[in-house]
Amino acid sequence: MQTNFRLYSFIVVFLLFSFQLSAQLQKNFEALDVFQLEYTGDPQISPDGDYIVYRRTGFDIMKDRSKGNLWILSTDGRKIHHKLSTREGSEGSARWSPSGDRIAFVSSTDEGSEIYLYWTSTGAIAKLSQLENSPSAITWSPDGTKIAFSMKVNEKPPVIAKMPSKPKDAKWAEAPRITDRLKHEADGTGYLKPGFRHIFVIPSEGGTPRQLTSGNFNHGGNLSWSPNGQLIYFSANRNEDWEYDFRNSEIYSVNTNTGVINTHTDRNGPDRSPKVSPNGKYIAYLGFEDKVQAYQITQLQLMDANGTNKRVLSSGFDRSISNVTWSKDSKGLYFKYNDLGVTKIGYINLKGKVTDVVNNVGGTTLGRPYSSGSFSVSNQGKIAYTISRTDRPADVAIVEKGSKPEVLTGVNDDLINYRNMGTVEEIWYKSSVDGRDIQGWIVYPPNYKKGDKAPLLVENHGGPILNYGPHFSAEIQLYAAAGYVVFYPNPRGSTSYGEEFGNLLFNNYPGEDYNDVMDGVDELIKKGIANEDQLYVTGGSAGGIMTAWIIGKNNRFKAAVVAKPVMNWISKTLVADNYYGYANSRYPGQPWENFENYWKFSPISLVGNVETPTMVMVGMNDLRTPPSEAKQLYHALKLRKIETVLVEIPEASHGIASRPSNLITKVAHTLAWLEKYK
Repeated sequence: MQTNFRLYSFIVVFLLFSFQLSAQLQKNFEALDVFQLEYTGDPQISPDGDYIVYRRTGFDIMKDRSKGNLWILSTDGRKIHHKLSTREGSEGSARWSPSGDRIAFVSSTDEGSEIYLYWTSTGAIAKLSQLENSPSAITWSPDGTKIAFSMKVNEKPPVIAKMPSKPKDAKWAEAPRITDRLKHEADGTGYLKPGFRHIFVIPSEGGTPRQLTSGNFNHGGNLSWSPNGQLIYFSANRNEDWEYDFRNSEIYSVNTNTGVINTHTDRNGPDRSPKVSPNGKYIAYLGFEDKVQAYQITQLQLMDANGTNKRVLSSGFDRSISNVTWSKDSKGLYFKYNDLGVTKIGYINLKGKVTDVVNNVGGTTLGRPYSSGSFSVSNQGKIAYTISRTDRPADVAIVEKGSKPEVLTGVNDDLINYRNMGTVEEIWYKSSVDGRDIQGWIVYPPNYKKGDKAPLLVENHGGPILNYGPHFSAEIQLYAAAGYVVFYPNPRGSTSYGEEFGNLLFNNYPGEDYNDVMDGVDELIKKGIANEDQLYVTGGSAGGIMTAWIIGKNNRFKAAVVAKPVMNWISKTLVADNYYGYANSRYPGQPWENFENYWKFSPISLVGNVETPTMVMVGMNDLRTPPSEAKQLYHALKLRKIETVLVEIPEASHGIASRPSNLITKVAHTLAWLEKYK
């Protein structure tokens, strides 16, 4: 009896010690943890379903950059899991040969990007190409003898004046940069060198790439071979007025022997992403008839291989479709879509019937909880995909028909298993405007107890034609770790709720989406989750617009952080890299044709009402919402003597948080500003 008592006492003491040790090991997610995060992407399952090759991305704390390498793992219980090669550099775009004996991939170094081949039986690797620019959309021919890809072919810039020769060793200023193109720059890239994207093929044993397309047009998107290898289907805009007809694209094919190009679609709108069925009878593609509005769902189209019998396969499905893959039997297609903030994989048969397969795809956008993720399908119907979970970035998972998904990797287990993460909860509430059901998400601080009233931070999403969902977000987890309840809503205009809901912002932005956000705040106060005396608000891009609009409409928030906003639609529309894309789809006409309308939706028009202490933040290389937009808000608030500060992040484009240190900078400065007004 005494022995049993001693054993019982030992067990109790041991369990208490283990619990205390576990508690000591567990701590909240913190800023430097961002550098330790990894995520999986682009999982490609072998034709026989026995292996998956995927891209594993992590961060270099010394270089402050992400780096991706290819890893391979087995799905048949052999527990094979290792890096694909020993090469240095960043790797990606892995694609299995039709027989599964080789993997083509792209490897990038400071010297450029090239196509490489990996032999699965020997582990041997060879470089196949020596290219002018980076290849994309690498695609095997059906017989495995060729690889198609697209690549930009450089052109010379225009010359207006011939300059006199400078004296030997003279140090003159650099030559001017001259452009005559509609699209001449892009956020995150900067100045776009002149040139056009074309389609090439290269022997899979190496050799000289052969250019198949010609003309001053951009050819690209995903490529799809006909079963006999004679045609490659692609999307492009080869219209004479293609620059100004920028929303349009068609499906084409190019003969791999003659270079003859045939057109297979002809309508006003984007037709893209062709996929030939395995039996060669059908061509599936994505697109819609352009009605010129704020949001239009992308539908799955189908036509016979000869270009006839065109029909909309997903006509009864009110969600945008992407990432289409045929089943091996050609009886249906797998696809990805967003539904009520959740990213799913569905299957549609040739009669248009949709069946859900997976409902937790994503996890590859680390900053904020946007939809993301990818998948691939084996010949037998095994699906490899990136699984989304609220407490960690993406892992590789696999699912078969009739079975539960199995997670195959745990790339963040060594970190996240020892962190207290914020819990994510879905919330629905009614719009005070029209009674619509509005969805949002709440993230509670670690160790939050029900009934506690915590400071509330509203995080408005960008787009605005985008959506947040129950996905991992390093930024939001850091806010929660600092003690904030974070609320991120999907107000009207958000995607994944159907075309009508997304298009409510047409010529009405910002509009009642403001009410949807504030209704959510009131709901959290009513539920006793949020402290009405400690309300804070932030957001970037369209979220920055909404934040600036909110503080111009009310003074309920103790502090705000407005990141990379549009303050003046007139100036933004004519300065941003996508300046040509706003008229008529966002507001009727160009700014000079509809000045008053553009102005009334500009947050700067409300700046005279702002009393909220406001931090303004922007990347100094932002071409999408240029720094001049952020400065308009900062300068106006300074002139009005409202508490404000301007944070300009060097070398950062619109995606401020693309470098880990910048993500930390963004969060640290946001928290520091909010703490001043607690």
